[in-house]
Amino acid sequence: MGTQRSGGDGSGATGGKPWIKLAVVVVVLVGVIVLANAFGLFDMFKGGTLKDKVERMDALFRGLGAWAPAVFILIWIAACVVMLPGLPIAIAGGLVFGAVWGTVWSTVGANLGACLAFLIGRYAARDMVTGWIEKNKALRRIDDGVRQQGWRMLMITRLVPVFPFNIQNYVYGLTNISFATYALVSLVCMLPGTMAFNFAAGSAREVILSGGQPDAVKKTMLYLAVAAVCFVLLSLIPGWVKKRYAGAVEVGK
Repeated sequence: MGTQRSGGDGSGATGGKPWIKLAVVVVVLVGVIVLANAFGLFDMFKGGTLKDKVERMDALFRGLGAWAPAVFILIWIAACVVMLPGLPIAIAGGLVFGAVWGTVWSTVGANLGACLAFLIGRYAARDMVTGWIEKNKALRRIDDGVRQQGWRMLMITRLVPVFPFNIQNYVYGLTNISFATYALVSLVCMLPGTMAFNFAAGSAREVILSGGQPDAVKKTMLYLAVAAVCFVLLSLIPGWVKKRYAGAVEVGK
């Protein structure tokens, strides 16, 4: 394989003590989870109607004031690193911040989280991620694809659900793709999906919290139109990718 691996003794780029770096990351993540619980983030999903839950989420983040986006971004980062599903967070972003700002903060959080997982895979947890790859032939195909297609393999796996998003982030850290290329391609290719779910959730926010006000109805229709365009685009992308990069898609199977 063309992965950038450490020596057999686990030293090299990890500085000889990879688990110390990994332990620091884990401590930080545990701290984020504890803070989220202290702020009542987990309680807002308990009981009540959908409107009640949305109002609780809205009140919680409004109560954080200027810190609300930062807390939301930290939640995104933690979810990426510990490999939790991102879809519920994206939807929550649209419900809490609205379509536009939900897209902005989800884009920032998801990409920072993806980049952090990439760096952890490359520097702090190389041995662990190498073990995943050695035990999983499908994950080894990411490395094969990067060697054959370069950044196009990253584009394909971001646009077409060939591999789970969170695992990809770690595995790409062991390929020879540069961090700058990884960050830029991920940002561009993740944006359509982020917009689709945040604008759909933003339209729901307008319906749930507005009480049917005319201005809210107009916003709802606009947000739904944007979400629909993004979903149509996402439905067409796999076919285009398979036609344009058939060889790379075969690598991912």
